[in-house]
Amino acid sequence: MPKIHTKYIFVTGGVVSSLGKGLTAASLGALLEERGLKVMIQKFDPYLNVDPGTMSPFQHGEVYVLNDGAETDLDLGHYERFTSGKLTKLNNLTSGQVYEKVLQKERRGDYLGATVQVIPHITNEIKERIYKVADEEVDVVITELGGTIGDIEGLPFLEAIRQFALEQDPHDVAFIHCTLLPYLKAAGELKTKPSQQSVAKLREIGIQPHILVCRTEKSITYEMRQKLSLFCNVPVKAVIEECDVETSIYELPLALKAEKVDDLIVEQLNLKTKDTDMKTWIDVVRRLKAPSHKVEIGVVGKYIELQDAYKSVYESITHAGIANDCSVRVVRIDAEDLENEGTQSLASLDGILIPGGFGDRGIEGKISAAKYARENNIPYFGLCLGMQIAVIEYARNVALIEGANSAEFDPNTPDPVINIMEEQKELTTKGGNMRLGAYSCKLSEDSFSFHAYEKESILERHRHRYEFNNAYRDILTEKGLRIAGTNPEKDLVEIIEIPDHPWFVAVQFHPEFQSKPHKAHPLFANFIAATLKYKK
Repeated sequence: MPKIHTKYIFVTGGVVSSLGKGLTAASLGALLEERGLKVMIQKFDPYLNVDPGTMSPFQHGEVYVLNDGAETDLDLGHYERFTSGKLTKLNNLTSGQVYEKVLQKERRGDYLGATVQVIPHITNEIKERIYKVADEEVDVVITELGGTIGDIEGLPFLEAIRQFALEQDPHDVAFIHCTLLPYLKAAGELKTKPSQQSVAKLREIGIQPHILVCRTEKSITYEMRQKLSLFCNVPVKAVIEECDVETSIYELPLALKAEKVDDLIVEQLNLKTKDTDMKTWIDVVRRLKAPSHKVEIGVVGKYIELQDAYKSVYESITHAGIANDCSVRVVRIDAEDLENEGTQSLASLDGILIPGGFGDRGIEGKISAAKYARENNIPYFGLCLGMQIAVIEYARNVALIEGANSAEFDPNTPDPVINIMEEQKELTTKGGNMRLGAYSCKLSEDSFSFHAYEKESILERHRHRYEFNNAYRDILTEKGLRIAGTNPEKDLVEIIEIPDHPWFVAVQFHPEFQSKPHKAHPLFANFIAATLKYKK
């Protein structure tokens, strides 16, 4: 059991999905950390998938990978970017995981022949997960519940947190409910009724929110706050306006600070903390709003129309812009368009980035983008699949291995420069032969990467099956390719570079999972610095 003074905050949502509950939870975590508290954030997802690892990016956005190899919801990326907490598989719980564990216990006979039911067996399993993330050093646990009030899948989770609150001291728990205030243009006003009904539904379940966070396009009047207070049984001071931010999501902690959300939490939970001047976040927003430079980066992918598919990549580019006092305009380029229309759309770019992915759709377009970057001295950054693309392109067009390809895209290729290696087959993870989680990498001192990290040994997160084929290492390095980083345990190639290029770096891992707005990932920061240096 956790120490007695651990406090708990539950964030729920109503009216519609995608309100920004995850960003609200992450921003609240940032505010409380600024006040000197240790915060741990977790996400409860009511869907029945065990994890999002097998879900399409079109369905769920990116899969965010943790150090321990857990494939999780993208909101955990927000949690790690906004706070200092290092998350684990315990920080993301799905209905699939809950039911799987309860049924395993039932099969083992752990319930001694009892009838297994949602209450208490499912709800107890959910409550247990809340306690598990509250170790001895955690002051506040923030739990976000995915979905909206009224979803049938979410009912066991709501019942569990209702029970959990009943078992705690009243001042050890706070409920925050996020709702939408829709603006009707014809009427010229915001409407509060959907929020009223959402809170009414929550109260039927037995949960009374302490704070109401209202997502809105327009500022809300004091009279409207009074109305929401009256009908939702929330103090007027606890009716919070959460307007769409002007420039970046990193304005949200300052916006919630202005609404005194952290003061409300401190009061409700009887916390003894210092106030904060938010200097770090003020500096981040200043750099975003008044940068000294501007560059254009092309992101070449196959899920390009969906913002959340490459969420961490886009955020890491933003962080690198902040680090370089630079505005970065991301140009989204569909790899299939490059196949059909050629590479003329790349001519105006200051840098080219190819992110991770699976499958063969758009591959030849990505290869043409890597070739264009190499031949035209445009800074290039390849992530996971983006490294494999760079290797294939170099093998074909520099080493003149005509049939070079990945065994993923062409199982019958005569020259699989990318393949599933014997070393990889030994790995046993939830992804089968997938390499998941943090692995070490040793850097070559004469590399772009060593210059970026300023150290020899690094630890980065992976999510992939196919590797650089070591059988082709000698011929490719003889033709000028630099192996800039390797995994010392398995001798797997982690980073390749082109030395006589302004900046050409491609990595087998996902550096975007370890970048923060006030601490950009070294490779992303160096990539943007290179685009500034060699800007057309």
